[in-house]
Amino acid sequence: MSSKSKKELERLQNLSEKQANKVKDLYNDMFGKPSSQSNKKSGYDPFADFKEPSLDEPGAAELLREAGRKDRDPLKDRDPLRDAQDALRQAQDLLDRTDEMTLSLLKSNQEGAEALKAAADQEKADSAPTATAAETAPPQESEEAPAEPEKDPMEELDELIGLDTIKKDVRELMDFVKIQKLRKDAGLKSVPVSLHLVFTGNPGTGKTTVARIIAKLYKQIGVLSKGQLVEVDRSGLVAGYVGQTALKTKEQIKKAMGGVLFIDEAYSLSQKDDPFGQEAVDTILKAMEDHRDDLVVIVAGYTAPMEKFINSNPGLKSRFNKYFEFPDYTVDELEKIFDLNCKRYDYKVEDSIRPHIRAMIVSRKMQERENFANAREIRNMFEDIITNQARRVAAMENPTNEDMMTITLDDLTEDVGDNTDTKLLEKLEAQREQEAQGEQNAAAGKNAEAEGGTEPAGEEES
Repeated sequence: MSSKSKKELERLQNLSEKQANKVKDLYNDMFGKPSSQSNKKSGYDPFADFKEPSLDEPGAAELLREAGRKDRDPLKDRDPLRDAQDALRQAQDLLDRTDEMTLSLLKSNQEGAEALKAAADQEKADSAPTATAAETAPPQESEEAPAEPEKDPMEELDELIGLDTIKKDVRELMDFVKIQKLRKDAGLKSVPVSLHLVFTGNPGTGKTTVARIIAKLYKQIGVLSKGQLVEVDRSGLVAGYVGQTALKTKEQIKKAMGGVLFIDEAYSLSQKDDPFGQEAVDTILKAMEDHRDDLVVIVAGYTAPMEKFINSNPGLKSRFNKYFEFPDYTVDELEKIFDLNCKRYDYKVEDSIRPHIRAMIVSRKMQERENFANAREIRNMFEDIITNQARRVAAMENPTNEDMMTITLDDLTEDVGDNTDTKLLEKLEAQREQEAQGEQNAAAGKNAEAEGGTEPAGEEES
């Protein structure tokens, strides 16, 4: 036996008993033999068949060469040392896998414990008598702000500037319609009433605004299901080809179902040699008859053309028998409208220029006697003034809030300085208002005579 082999054998023989037992146990696990503990009990000696290598055994170099032979028998030439080392490596792998399994098991147990705790907390919260859904629900990050309560339409009507006669007429109409509906619901006989209206007057006198309020009032009373306002004019009803006008008009009627169809400048539908406008009128009249319980039509425009329009068609005259005449605003009312625009958009007027603002209003009204746009004209004047104010303030280096809010004399758009005879303009305006009032009284008397000599409309006209 070579000296190298002897030293290796001595190293193996000098293993402690504990190390030897570990090696034998691992060795036996790999090759199917009982462990050292069970061997002691059974008297079985795993190394009984182990023979000490003889002195004639080959050296390490020869053993390595022998191990490299392809035709060697692996069982015959088994090396106990190599087998033990392989067994130790496999045991280490097994221990590593065991550690991984242990960590995974611990993690699973921890997750299970957390789930059980959460379930117990939820059960405790559900059983608490004082807990409510609002208290336990998590707060919403993006919660919509609550909508402001809708203002009563009659309050909206009262807040309008001027229009005292219109407000009175609207209240009387609503009271009458409300009582007739209550009588009908109670099984009593009710007087047939037409809900369709004619609004006459110059532009900018509040016709569209009042129509929108009336739509809401009709819904509040219960004669309309939705109460929306659909505003159209000739361009929204009339098409360019025969047959298409009826379809276009029906589309607008469909949008207005349950509410009010407001036709501005309705007289434009009744022109000489105009089959398209007549087709639109015929379609509207049929819809008013077919949907009398859930559709209201309000026609609006200048006073004289509207009277001619209504009288041009027997169907229109029978269905539109209630007129609301919208008067022009006075200078005081127009000045209040200007102040309302300033307040709405955070502007203020210097007291020293208020007379100039009033003079501008009178001047514009007198210059456009026939086509003055009333509130619309004041709106345009307000926009011109704040445009000039913006140009002036933009030239400042560091304008303050006060600068951006204040309207000064430099911002006025017309030559209305001290040379303007404001008193003369106001006198002329007063004369014009007296003339307009006289015309309005004459028209009211004419309507009263017509209503007094007319029998109540039949049930089919309600």
